[in-house]
Amino acid sequence: MGTLCNSGRASPSRGLAAGRTLAIRREGVASVEEKLTDDFTDGGSGGFLTRGIVTGPPTTGRATGMDGDDTITAEVCKEADVGDGELREVMVAGYPVLLVRNKKEFSALGSKCPHYGAPLSKGVLKGERLRCPWHGACFNIKTGDIEEYPSLDCLPCFKVTVKDGKVFVTAKKKDLESSLRVKDTSKRCLLNRDTMLLLGGGVAALACAETLRQEGFTGRIIMATKEKHVPYDKSKLSKEMNLKAEDMYLRKPEFLDAHGIEVWTEKEAVSVDFQKQKVRFMDGSSQKYNQLLIATGSHSSSLKVPGADLQNVCILQTPEDSSKILALATGKNLVIVGASFVGMEIAAFLSDKAGAISVVEKKELPFQNALGPQVGGVAMKMLQSKGVKFYVKTELCELKGKDGKVTEAVLASGEKLPADVVVAGIGVFPNLAFLKGTSIARDESGAILVDLRMQTNIPNTFAAGDVVSFPVALLNGDRTSIHHQQVAEAHGHIAALNMLKKEKDLHTVPFFWTTMLGKSIRYAGCGKGYTDTVVKGSLEQQKFLIFYIRDGFVTAAASLNCDPMVSLIAEVLYLGKQISKEEAEACDICNIPPLAET
Repeated sequence: MGTLCNSGRASPSRGLAAGRTLAIRREGVASVEEKLTDDFTDGGSGGFLTRGIVTGPPTTGRATGMDGDDTITAEVCKEADVGDGELREVMVAGYPVLLVRNKKEFSALGSKCPHYGAPLSKGVLKGERLRCPWHGACFNIKTGDIEEYPSLDCLPCFKVTVKDGKVFVTAKKKDLESSLRVKDTSKRCLLNRDTMLLLGGGVAALACAETLRQEGFTGRIIMATKEKHVPYDKSKLSKEMNLKAEDMYLRKPEFLDAHGIEVWTEKEAVSVDFQKQKVRFMDGSSQKYNQLLIATGSHSSSLKVPGADLQNVCILQTPEDSSKILALATGKNLVIVGASFVGMEIAAFLSDKAGAISVVEKKELPFQNALGPQVGGVAMKMLQSKGVKFYVKTELCELKGKDGKVTEAVLASGEKLPADVVVAGIGVFPNLAFLKGTSIARDESGAILVDLRMQTNIPNTFAAGDVVSFPVALLNGDRTSIHHQQVAEAHGHIAALNMLKKEKDLHTVPFFWTTMLGKSIRYAGCGKGYTDTVVKGSLEQQKFLIFYIRDGFVTAAASLNCDPMVSLIAEVLYLGKQISKEEAEACDICNIPPLAET
C-alpha cells in the first residue's frame, strides 16, 4: 500500500525479512568442497584473510546478561586471542556470530551468507570488505550492507565491547536468530506520479526494483513478466529439479507488496513506442512510463531437426519444465543434446533417477568453450562414473517416434539411441522480439548495446542481464554478453542508480558456479579469448585451481575443492590489480598470502 505522503523509511518485519523461502539453503548436498581443508592466514593488517587461526569448534560465548528486550551480552573471547585481520566464528547464547578484527578494531556480524548459507569465517577479507567463499557475495564489515551480489540481503550487525582484555558481543535475540537483514526502503507515495516500468521478472528486474526503493524512489514500480511466477532462483531449475516453484522464490509476493513493487505476471510485451514512452502488451493493454528497464532475459534454443515437434522433446525454461522433465525421465531413457552447463547439471541431478542417460555433444568435452578441456574433462569423468554415456564430436540429425511421442535419437555418426525424453541444452537467445523495427542499438547476436551505466542509445531506456552486450574491464573494455545471475543483479542495481540520475558506472567481477553430484566448480572473471592456462593442484583428484591467461595476465579462474581461492582472485581483480602468468605459476593453492600480496 502507498501513503499520502510519507517520506519515511520502511523497515520490513522479520516475517518479511525472511522473505526468501530458502534463505539459508545449501546448494544441494553438503560436500567436501564446502569445507576448507587448510587454514589460511595473512598476519598483515587489513590483508586478504580467509580463515581464523583457531581450529576446532567455534568459540563459545558466556552470556553475562539479558534485558527485558531480550538483549544478550556475552563474553566471546580474549582480545589477545584474535589476530589483526582474523575471521572467527564465536557463539552468543548458542547462536553463531562472525567476529572480525580489522586494523585492531572489532566487528560482529551474522556468520552465514544470506545467499546459500556459506560460513563467512572461511571467506576473504580485504579492508572493510568481506567476500563469501562460495559465490562471491560481498559485505561491509562495519555496516553489514551488501556490496556485491548474488545475495539480495545484508548481514545483521552486533555491538562489540572490549573491557579488561575481554571481548563482549551484545545483540537482540531476534537478530541472532536471523542470518540476514533486509535493507530499509522508502515507502510508496501516491503523490509521486513517476512510473518505473521494468520488463522482465528475473533477478535483474528484481535488483533494480529493490535498489529503487532502497535509494529513496517513492513513485510507482511495475515489473511486467510473461512468467507465471514472481522472481525465482533460475539456477535451481537444473540443479534441484525436485523443488516446487514456490520453493525457488527469491521474494514472497507479500514482500513485494509491502515494498510497493507491482508484479504483473503472464504479461508479455509485444511492442515499445520509445517516443511516446509506452509499452503495449499481448493482452491488448498498454502502460506509459518515465523510465524503462528492458530485462526480459534469454530463451532456450529449440532443436531444428526432423522430429523436434514430437511429444517429450523439451527445453528447460520454467519450474514447470523442470518438474515435467523430472517426471518424464524417471526410470526412462533420457537423451540430452548439448553438454552445456544446464545439460550437465540435468544429467548430474537425474543420474540416479533416469533409467539411462546419453549426452550428445558437437565438441569433444562438456562446456569446452567456456572452461576449457581440463575442467570439461573432469566434469565428463564425474558423470561417466555415474553411468552417463557421452557421444561427442557428433550431432543429432533426427528424432523418430511412435504415436506422436519420441522413441529414438539418430546421430550423424549413424548411432541410434533409445529416447523416451529428449532435452535440448544447445544455447539461448535474447527475449527481444518486441523490439523488432525499433531504433534501439543491438549487436550481431541481437543483444542490446549498453554503456557502463546500463543506458541504451534511447533516452530514459536502460537494459540489463542476459539481453545486453556491455563493456567488460577484463576484456579491455570490449563488449560481450555474460549470462550469470550475479552479473544480471549487478546490472539491475546500476540501472536503478542511473534511472535516479546518480551517475554510477558498473564495477563488478563476474562470478559463476555450476554444481554436479554435490560438488561445485567456481568461476570468476571473464576468460573469453584466453590463450593459455595455468593448472595448480590435481585434476585427477578433483582438487584444482585453473588460471585463464590472456596477453600474459590472468583474466579468470576456476576451481574445485579449493575454496576460497576463486573468491580471493575475484577480489584481486576487483581491485584492479593484475596477476601475471608467472605469479599464477608460483601460486600455491595451500598458501594464499603470496597471491594476496599481488
